[in-house]
Amino acid sequence: MPSYDIQFQKGLSLQEFMARYGTEEQCVEAICKARWRDGFVCPECGSTRHYRLARGLFQCQDCRHQTSPTSGTIFQGTKLPLTIWFLAMHLLTQGKHSVSALELKRQLGVHYETAWTMKQKIIQVMLEREAQTVLSGRIEVDDAYIGGERHLGKRGRGAAGKTPFVVAVQTDPKNPAIVLHMRMKVLKHVAARDLKPWFRHGFTKGSTILTDGWQAYNFLDGAGFNHEPHKMPGGWRSAKHPAFPWVNTVLGNLKGNIVGVTRWVGKAHLDRYLAEFQYRFNRRFNLKSMLSRLLTVAVQTPALPQPLLKLAWMGRAT
Repeated sequence: MPSYDIQFQKGLSLQEFMARYGTEEQCVEAICKARWRDGFVCPECGSTRHYRLARGLFQCQDCRHQTSPTSGTIFQGTKLPLTIWFLAMHLLTQGKHSVSALELKRQLGVHYETAWTMKQKIIQVMLEREAQTVLSGRIEVDDAYIGGERHLGKRGRGAAGKTPFVVAVQTDPKNPAIVLHMRMKVLKHVAARDLKPWFRHGFTKGSTILTDGWQAYNFLDGAGFNHEPHKMPGGWRSAKHPAFPWVNTVLGNLKGNIVGVTRWVGKAHLDRYLAEFQYRFNRRFNLKSMLSRLLTVAVQTPALPQPLLKLAWMGRAT
């Protein structure tokens, strides 16, 4: 069996993680450095003159405004130690697969609801970051479905109870065997009106887009892209089509991850779970820096109030 350097790269070991983020003070300092790279700036008046108060707050010397390092970030209002948050981020970034909320509960020593909430907030950070990803060059695109009746229901487009989403995989134009980045998005319908905004904001004009023969993709011809539709044979043979080796591989890995780890994902949360998979995939070449890069986005992501997470609590994913 062939081996690849990416498989044997060094990640951030648990020992290294504990050395960097093992105390509350280390976590606070890491947040401060990620949030204010050039030093504290008062969010009220913009002054850089400040005091550090005993209870961890910054106080502006000019306007006297007090600021917590976690205010206005995804950590805002948390009653948990930051060491728990950092460990959760470590577990969700260093593995090849996701970690369920139930497993986070066991690893972190918290209640299930707490673990679920933490995971949703962390993968929301990933969603915010991945929304900025732009693909270019040679791109394989396909739509797929999650949920619905597993055995007796209709398969594919139009199946009742299934949630559609679209996947795009960018490969090296000179060597399509080398995959670079990917994007995914939940759709209401696999229709041109739902696809157009996604392509408009996440793909460079002039890129070569390879799709199947579904009519919803026909708008690409007049939208500034080089569209290459391929008629598919249907069934399992479609997965073997030579024009789509990587998008089918990614879909297989994604569905294996959801079934094997989270078991089931509700429509209300699916975009986050897709973004989690996408985030790890797009940074798979540098595992060691993934946690620090996630922290940089986490301090820029606004607080996610609990009511927003509870909208679909009865249909929660793990």
